[in-house]
Amino acid sequence: MNVQRLTGAAIALGIIACAKIEPPPGGPPDLLPPGLVATIPESMAVLPDFSGDVEFIFNETVSEGGSPNMGLGTGDLEKLIILSPSERVPSVRWKRSRVTVRPAEGWRPNTVYRIQLLPGVMDIRRNRNDSTRVVTFTTGAPIPSLHLTGQVWDWTTARPAPRALVVAVLLPDSLRYRTMADSAGKFDFGPLPSGDYLVYGALDQNRNARLDRREAWDSLPVPRDSTAVGELWAFVHDSVGPRLSTAATSDSLSATLTFTQPLDPDQRFGPGTVRVLLLPDSAAVEVVSLLPKTVHDSIYKPPPPPPDTTAPKPAPLPAGPTRPAGDTIRPSRAPLFTSLLLRVAQPWKPGSTYVVEIDSLRNANRAAASIRGPLEVPVPKVDTTAAGADSLKAAQDTAPAAPDSLQPKPPAR
Repeated sequence: MNVQRLTGAAIALGIIACAKIEPPPGGPPDLLPPGLVATIPESMAVLPDFSGDVEFIFNETVSEGGSPNMGLGTGDLEKLIILSPSERVPSVRWKRSRVTVRPAEGWRPNTVYRIQLLPGVMDIRRNRNDSTRVVTFTTGAPIPSLHLTGQVWDWTTARPAPRALVVAVLLPDSLRYRTMADSAGKFDFGPLPSGDYLVYGALDQNRNARLDRREAWDSLPVPRDSTAVGELWAFVHDSVGPRLSTAATSDSLSATLTFTQPLDPDQRFGPGTVRVLLLPDSAAVEVVSLLPKTVHDSIYKPPPPPPDTTAPKPAPLPAGPTRPAGDTIRPSRAPLFTSLLLRVAQPWKPGSTYVVEIDSLRNANRAAASIRGPLEVPVPKVDTTAAGADSLKAAQDTAPAAPDSLQPKPPAR
């Protein structure tokens, strides 16, 4: 009996000794995003016979995403790759801890290629990598060294355009290199081949890394070996001139005219280019001005009252953090506008209809159109409430007596 017990104990100890010790479940969750550890090939390589894939290698398995990569540009990983100078959607494949890329048409000889991985790669726990990485190599062309710097602005709001699309077109071959601006609309784009460029800045609304027809954009030429692009003021380019959308009176002498497109901020209107006609007889009404609201208000609005020097001065606010040198969001242009203020010499007639005519009104793209549209002047509403009746009676009671010339005279004797 003792021998059997000793034998069983020995077997149990052997099983315990051979068992694999695992850490207890419920450890701390993985909150670290996937880290990029290497790329194939390395940047600035010259590979005349390159025929493989560009690879981004991570330190863990990354997520393929919910949308598959089928060469349509709609896959989750396809949206994170910008391959230049190809215009087609690249072939993007997921291989656990690797993301591979190649142009759909294959690698061309003697070409500088730029493959940018945008922020957004996630692991299987949805931890997101917010860094970007660029692989630049050539298939026989000289190693590039040019960098282009600038900033993209949204002219409609006069604010920097975050994540704006930047396209540098190498002339005369029309090779298009693309990148994304940072959160302040700034870009440092390179290295690129030396040459003359036409640089576009666009508001990429559908985030397909391509300049589409109805998206706002601006462009500037950059001569060979120059690096400063300057400010790109993006707006929608319409080849057809604006149309009148609405017209409404603002006060007794002015009306607000709203148009379908942003207008040329530099356009001013000379005598005879703006006409106002009173229907039904088409009687001409004298036009004083047609101006942007800021200009109109600076001329016709009364100045603010002088400050009250007897009131106690508030305590000064504590100084806030200083903005680093060169980091500014102060625009060099005012926002675009879609409305103008029309001012006439005689007050509007309530209940009347006018016709407004403008010769060659230009949009921001300087496409012009002649404008003709109605302006309806409403009839003032009568306050029929008790309070309104009381105020009317009070006004009548306090009205001055009619002058003697209007009083009936006694009969002559």
